[in-house]
Amino acid sequence: MEGTTGESVTRIGREGTIANRAAPTIGTVLLDSPGVVLRQDNGARDVIVSIRGSNARAGRVMRNTVILEDGFPLTQPDGVSRLDLVDPRAYAGLEVFRGPQSALFGNYATGGAIALRTRTGREIDGYEIGTDAGSFGYLNRYFTVGGVRGPVEIALFTSDARGRSVQDTTAYDIQTVDLTARYTLTPDTRFTLKVINNTIQADLPARASRDQYRINPFQRHCETAATAASGCVLTNLFANGAFGATVPVTASQAAFGRDDRRTIVAARFEHDLDAATTWRVQAGFDERNFDQPFYTTSVRGSFPSWNLLTDLSRRGTWFGLPAVSSMTLAYSTVDSHSTVFNRAPTGGPALGAFIGEQFAVQSNLGGRARTDIALSDAWTGVLGISAERTGITGRNAAYGYSTAGRTESLVIVDRDRFNLAPELALVYRPNLEWSFRGRVATGYSDPGATSLFVTAAGLPGNNTGLRTQEALGSDLGIDWTPVEPLRISLTGFVEAFRNELITQSQGAGRLTSTFNAPASLHRGLELGGEWALGSGWRATLSYGFDDQVYTRFVESLSAGKLTAAFDQAGKRIPGVPRHHGLARIGYEQVGGPFRGFGTFLEAVAQDDVFIDTANLLTAPGYTILNANVHYAAELPGPSARRVNVYLEVRNVLDRTYVASALNLANTLNAGTGLQNGAAVLAATPGSIFAGAPRNIVGGMKLSF
Repeated sequence: MEGTTGESVTRIGREGTIANRAAPTIGTVLLDSPGVVLRQDNGARDVIVSIRGSNARAGRVMRNTVILEDGFPLTQPDGVSRLDLVDPRAYAGLEVFRGPQSALFGNYATGGAIALRTRTGREIDGYEIGTDAGSFGYLNRYFTVGGVRGPVEIALFTSDARGRSVQDTTAYDIQTVDLTARYTLTPDTRFTLKVINNTIQADLPARASRDQYRINPFQRHCETAATAASGCVLTNLFANGAFGATVPVTASQAAFGRDDRRTIVAARFEHDLDAATTWRVQAGFDERNFDQPFYTTSVRGSFPSWNLLTDLSRRGTWFGLPAVSSMTLAYSTVDSHSTVFNRAPTGGPALGAFIGEQFAVQSNLGGRARTDIALSDAWTGVLGISAERTGITGRNAAYGYSTAGRTESLVIVDRDRFNLAPELALVYRPNLEWSFRGRVATGYSDPGATSLFVTAAGLPGNNTGLRTQEALGSDLGIDWTPVEPLRISLTGFVEAFRNELITQSQGAGRLTSTFNAPASLHRGLELGGEWALGSGWRATLSYGFDDQVYTRFVESLSAGKLTAAFDQAGKRIPGVPRHHGLARIGYEQVGGPFRGFGTFLEAVAQDDVFIDTANLLTAPGYTILNANVHYAAELPGPSARRVNVYLEVRNVLDRTYVASALNLANTLNAGTGLQNGAAVLAATPGSIFAGAPRNIVGGMKLSF
């Protein structure tokens, strides 16, 4: 895409990451980029992708990263992204932008951005039928059709995925439709239509404490509370659905689940005003509709939104120097409405008392400008800036119950913020082998309306004092390509955050809450490499070192009538592993009777991570090995043109590991006034999902 000069960006293609391997989530593909870490979220294909630790401090949804597909936003105007919306089988490739990116992508791009590209009709040129099947009842049947006829080009992808999760009582059923249609009205005028529809029905497990994870990581034999095995997670629900005595239930008894739908309909008009100038107008409707009865509450809501954009790009000169410039005006708005009920322990997803209702409107209006200037044959300069105003109006009504009756508390928000994000980059290319880049850029993320109505205790209430997160980052990078089969990229970065938004779990049955850390510092290195060793061998390396600490943050904890302050300066930010990466070695037979056969072995690893602000408790790191064998061949027959077959064993050594750990809130002892230690945190549920044990996935695709 345009605007990548000077950026720390990784481009990932289809071969080796999607075409010939198990790719049940887009996260497995994104691991080929340095700086990327995955965390399993609430659903089979629902993963949290963290770039430079950006989403390690977010809970239950992705924030701080902008997601695009074919230039259309998949991030809603409140900053929320969900990657279970997409199926990797639809994609031809993607780009991962690392570091603050608001000058290029606007609000919510403090951590970076991910630009997905679907396969075009021209690339498909026919139709394909594929099936993946494997452990835990996994079955994904997908169909792709595409082609060009005259001025019309169409690509349609559909998939139906279902199966069980690693826990006994969980399952999922996901359907995805992704349509891209392009119509060339004239040689200089084009129209693009994008339609995405995704539905998810999922039975969910409960997040465990670290102690429960060690005893029963996969929550086996947890059908009912009365017969629950040791280490099962129990959630206490009000016996009358409103207040008073509670009844313990398992995730299976309470039917924790999700019933979600996401629909996007968008269009883009492009017109070449002349050979050097292109004008675009883009509009899209995006609705997120959900019904999520899990833990102690059931949340239902609809979040319809609009995204509007117009931009002008031109190739010309600045002061006699060749330049590529663009100007963008963008507006987005989301009108959200959600209701919250207590859960009742009467069997299944029963609802209890009505405890809350939220209405909010969030709008973003801003402009962006950028120019890439060829200062000489070897030097390129980049100037960019984003200016954006974000407004949130809304109200949240919370209801409490007791023997005296119902009480009501109302929180109203009316906030308006203006954000400015400049960017400066310089690239030096002395020859075809070497490229040196330096970049200073800023990013900002406004808190979403939902975060403004959850208190530090994880209860509905007033949190409207949350401030906008801001980041100032600098990158220094070297890209070296001594010969075409060898590519190495090394990037060092330092990012200073102000009012960093940190999200943490308050324990089972409580909502995740968000607070500002006044100042923090992120420092790290990213190393990426690819080497075609000859005779069919190829190696891939993706490594990240990420050291993130609070530099100014005094945390206040309360219990009963006691309050104490703790200086957390110098403490590591929870959820961010210092070391993480992927290494893959593979072989492809390029000739002879076994042409088309290939295999690879890869290791995915990450370090221990602290999961609390005081750095008292860690989630253990891990190294997972995956092995793959595949075959692809052109077919001589009159029907199918090509066949792709693969078999992959994931977690070959059958390691038990933590695939996800939500950050936990530190607490105060109400009797002594001292901070509770690691033992209390280790017994606090609401944090951990175990990763999948050894599993096998195989698949076949026929192209016609």
